[in-house]
Amino acid sequence: MLEVTAVEYLAEYRLHVQFSNGEQGIIDLSDSLWGPVFEPLRNLEMFQRCEVSPVIHTIRWENDADFAPEFLHEKMHAQRQTTLHRGQIADRQ
Repeated sequence: MLEVTAVEYLAEYRLHVQFSNGEQGIIDLSDSLWGPVFEPLRNLEMFQRCEVSPVIHTIRWENDADFAPEFLHEKMHAQRQTTLHRGQIADRQ
């Protein structure tokens, strides 16, 4: 079972996240903050106050918003691939 083991706020809506499988990386959640639970997190002061829940083992905020570890892990990999792809295109130009 995948769990989040550590989180660090970086800037804007980006977090550095570590997972129980040893993987880690940067996740930008700016496009995921919609709906009644997540919209309050658009307030950067609130977004910055994230933590790893010792109960549900993922990132949570004071308003009880949380993202499943699997969602965060997939998002990290997808964003990493997008970044690599953009870098390859830039190298060709």
